[in-house]
Amino acid sequence: MTIASTAADADETEGVAMPDAPEDGSAAPTQATADDLTWFTSVAREHATALVKYFARRGPRQDAEDLAADVFATAWRRRADVPRDAVLPWLYRTAGFTLANHRRKHVELPVGEVPETHDASVSADPELAALFDAELRGALASVGERDRRILLLHAWEGLDGEALAFALGISRSGADAALSRARKRLREAWGERLTF
Repeated sequence: MTIASTAADADETEGVAMPDAPEDGSAAPTQATADDLTWFTSVAREHATALVKYFARRGPRQDAEDLAADVFATAWRRRADVPRDAVLPWLYRTAGFTLANHRRKHVELPVGEVPETHDASVSADPELAALFDAELRGALASVGERDRRILLLHAWEGLDGEALAFALGISRSGADAALSRARKRLREAWGERLTF
């Protein structure tokens, strides 16, 4: 990583560390221009709080800033790939992959018992624990991981339409349909929990 080396660079980047080359050993991106630095600085200022909150609601708070920094490092490395009209959805999508990788690092499993998907306990999930109503937590837990992710991206992160589609990596009509199905499943789960 390179930290700004001159006073002018420090003013421009405000101490933001800019990775020179990807950690995975692939080729470094093209040389950064002043426009790249201006764009990245603007993106970091505008979306840093949203990303930290995203991670704080989904995992240990002490990891939130580090995970957000990882997302910004990826955005810097892949700056040519980030759609300028959908920066925040791209960041959320990348955040989802970053969080999944982070969670996998902390799950110790014997090789013979690797599950198809990681099914975290609802009571240990800070995102769901913040929802104080036990019935709502139970209803959210019963809809499944994908539906829960869609509902929370919509409700907590404010994503819908094209932004939700981009974050999920599917088409706009697919995202609309997935959100509709997730809402329907949540209503059904909620109704089942309220019937005696």
